[in-house]
Amino acid sequence: MIDLLQNANQKIRSTDEELLESSKSGDVAAFKQLVRRFEARVASTVYAMLGRCPEAEDVGQETFIRFYKSLKSFRGESLISSYVIRIAINLSLNELKKRKRWYQIFDEPKEGGRTDFQSKEDSVKDFENKDLINWGLSRIKPEYKAVLVLRIMEGYSTTETAEILNVPVGTVSSRLARGQIKLKEIIAPQINR
Repeated sequence: MIDLLQNANQKIRSTDEELLESSKSGDVAAFKQLVRRFEARVASTVYAMLGRCPEAEDVGQETFIRFYKSLKSFRGESLISSYVIRIAINLSLNELKKRKRWYQIFDEPKEGGRTDFQSKEDSVKDFENKDLINWGLSRIKPEYKAVLVLRIMEGYSTTETAEILNVPVGTVSSRLARGQIKLKEIIAPQINR
């Protein structure tokens, strides 16, 4: 009985790397444990990128499917968590591109050439701070949005963000600065209403 408890505790304390190696060998339970470890971070990242919508759930699931399919090719050059978040960010960016194409095809621009994707009932005045920030994020370019989400909302360092996005650290810094300026420009008029 004591051996069983020790084995169970040892399995719980397995490192990400140990779980990864077991997963590569076909251990489904180890992969499930990896999913449990990263699912909250993936969900948080995807929701920040896409908002709460069915597509976000699909992207979250697809993230782990892609991760599973790429287990054998993962070389360990980055943290496993960074690798999984990179997959989530890339899939989110793909979804944003798909949305943009869809909006360009099906939505008619309103007065002044501007397209308004919010219903009249969901006026900006009704948003609380977090919702206002998410609203603002939905209106900036995906490359700025990805950096803002990772650095500010998810708390990754500049180096980690650069690793996840596979861009130089300087690019992260400049996108962060530009993204913050653009976000402020979008949100400020709504706050002053």
